[in-house]
Amino acid sequence: MPLPGPAVVPEPISPDPPGSTPRPLLTQSWLDLAFLHWAADPADVAPLLPAGCVPDTLDGVTYVGLVAFRMHRVGWLRLPGVPYLGSFPETNVRLYTVDGEGRRGVVFRSLDASRLLPVAIGRSVFRLPYMWSRMTVSRDGDVLTYTGSRRLPGPRGASSRITLRVGEPVAEPTGSEHFVTARWGMPTTLLGRPVHLPNTHPRWPLHRAELLKCEEDLVAAAGLAAPVGEPASVLYSPGVPVRFGRPARRQA
Repeated sequence: MPLPGPAVVPEPISPDPPGSTPRPLLTQSWLDLAFLHWAADPADVAPLLPAGCVPDTLDGVTYVGLVAFRMHRVGWLRLPGVPYLGSFPETNVRLYTVDGEGRRGVVFRSLDASRLLPVAIGRSVFRLPYMWSRMTVSRDGDVLTYTGSRRLPGPRGASSRITLRVGEPVAEPTGSEHFVTARWGMPTTLLGRPVHLPNTHPRWPLHRAELLKCEEDLVAAAGLAAPVGEPASVLYSPGVPVRFGRPARRQA
């Protein structure tokens, strides 16, 4: 049975952004990222997406992502990033979409962050499901550990603990690795209007990674089936600087 939504041809999967953002709305850096992905049935994901979007698929499947990292120096417009309030650990549960214009994007089911003010702004301005959590990111040589425990709004106590060992750089990422990392926007709402918020950054520097531990219930708390078995993909990146452009109108 075909999934409901826009019958459009998706834009190509590309490791490079489709354009530039000469007048950014937001600037920030994403550092020390752990990318964990599990394959999922598109029919299971479709009801969780915004109106006007369908699951993005590769070889008949879509993916559920658990991505932990350090947000660094979030800044508005061309102002310099804020060193304390704009720098914090974050862990996201995310899905992959195509909208009515064929734009590939990311839909966040939850975004756990350790700074209350960015959480409040993300929830009120962009209607993103930010959660205030206790979080840490620590490093011991080539081993990184990401921990989090949710405070508000809940479910209180939803948590994650991810430990991985960074491996060799990826000389040439596979198609599926580009699919889950090279994303150039997200469908969201701004002041009650459906919009596409574009982003640009340099090509991801990716590394293979060995997952040493993954104890989490964030995926289930986000309304998805709890992951079964090992992830289909585990990657690490030291990070990239990111620029978000002005929102574009999106069909709902």
